[in-house]
Amino acid sequence: MMSHTVEVDISQQPSGLRFAANFNAAVLFIDRHISEGRGAKIAIQTCDTAITYAELAANVNRCAAGLVRLGLERGDRMLMIVKDCPAFFYLFWGAIKAGIVPVPLNTLLRSNSYAYMIDDSGAAALVYSPEFAEEVLTGIAGAVRAPRTVLCTDGAEYSLAALLAVSDPEFEAVPATADADCFWLYSSGSTGQPKAAVHRHRDMVVTSQRFGVETLGIREDDVFYSEAKLFFAYGLGNNLTFPLWVGATAVLNEHRPGPSTSFPLIKQCRPTLYFGVPTLYAAYLQHFTKERPDLATVRQCVSAGEALPAEVLRRWYEETGLWIMDGIGSTEALHIFISNTTGDIRPGSSGRIVPGYSARILDECGAEVADGESGQLFISGDSTARCYWNNAERTATTMVDGWLNTGDTYRRDAQGYFYYCGRSDDMMKVGGIWCSPFEIESKLVEHPEVVEAAVVGRVDQEDLVKPEAFVVLKEGHAGSTALAAELMEFCKDGLAPYKYPRWVNFVAELPKTATGKIQRFLLRPKAGGQPANG
Repeated sequence: MMSHTVEVDISQQPSGLRFAANFNAAVLFIDRHISEGRGAKIAIQTCDTAITYAELAANVNRCAAGLVRLGLERGDRMLMIVKDCPAFFYLFWGAIKAGIVPVPLNTLLRSNSYAYMIDDSGAAALVYSPEFAEEVLTGIAGAVRAPRTVLCTDGAEYSLAALLAVSDPEFEAVPATADADCFWLYSSGSTGQPKAAVHRHRDMVVTSQRFGVETLGIREDDVFYSEAKLFFAYGLGNNLTFPLWVGATAVLNEHRPGPSTSFPLIKQCRPTLYFGVPTLYAAYLQHFTKERPDLATVRQCVSAGEALPAEVLRRWYEETGLWIMDGIGSTEALHIFISNTTGDIRPGSSGRIVPGYSARILDECGAEVADGESGQLFISGDSTARCYWNNAERTATTMVDGWLNTGDTYRRDAQGYFYYCGRSDDMMKVGGIWCSPFEIESKLVEHPEVVEAAVVGRVDQEDLVKPEAFVVLKEGHAGSTALAAELMEFCKDGLAPYKYPRWVNFVAELPKTATGKIQRFLLRPKAGGQPANG
């Protein structure tokens, strides 16, 4: 087992992490907890079950042995359309231990998306939770080449549960290296077909240590609860790798997040760390008039997925007494690489660079911009994906000479704090000046009647681009021409004059990805018509 260990020299942080020549991540994240005496400790908690570290290790081994017995070989891809449950842990780590590449997929997708990813990945196996059977099986039928092995997690004779029951609880990890391919994560595909980011064995160690330990301060006595699901890079870190890195406990919610499922679980399991996304924080604030979660044990809230408006941060602190640690990460970087910290939270900012990462902001010509100016954010660090699978063109444009083009527009101030301006393809020029949709959105949500807002560019009658706003109001408030005018004046008073929205549309909800990111591009086709308020 020692041949798989990683050496972490805390005294020299942020120095590089040193890996043994033979390194399989499953040994470090799973096996070592037994030798370190955590066998009886709870590793996974759900609403109705608790899994100890000893049970976790045994089932990971059974899964690894079972997958090999089914004929899966080293390097084969195994798609996982699996809800947040213990089986996800068994499959993910069991595959890695056996040298098989796990590929968690978004469980909210439709059959055509699954068919595309089956063909794109060339998957040898697919495992799914029974709740998703209809879309999954239709997707398999629509694929050009179906996986040769298909398993339901339970509820069927040919299932993961049946496989575990007859498999050996001992399994020797397949030799690997820190730089070897380990697992894939598909991007959200918000503006096109999803792309598979190929991650290495070392990447989970880097994010767990750099953000988890050195930035967030995770520890063994923590109880983690993430609203972001495990198929999402943010959720994978929050509730799978971070707890296992320090020997803590992960609380899993197999259902979609919301007051009816999350609040009872929070009360029952008493997490110390809570991970959410801006959309959910805003929705919960609105729900507080009816019901509040029991956050008595929470010592830190974290947000990512999209930039957190300063007003949502302020309201959350007023209502709960807890600050939200906002940061930015990506599927390609695996987790957060710029973040606020517990003792240094700056509203409206994504914070400063996480130890072990570097960042630069470039203009359209590839030159670094001065502090205070906006440009494209590039980052580098040891957790970034090796490439996109089967997509050399996008790899070449996104992963450039050791730097990752995040696709985000940012500015940095003289103190090293980074400020989100929007996705690079969401930026608009108004009066010849680059304008950030996020800045306008943040101003709109400061209005007491507004919950959420999205801003896009719209061409006016003179063929010039101007901001157009789509606004979700609090319950009990209705849109009107008068309120639209009020919001325009509200923005004029708080922003540069050219930035106020010329049109305000009141909508019931905003289009979003499954991970909570606003899909502004879906709002753009409406720009040719009349705004909803006339």
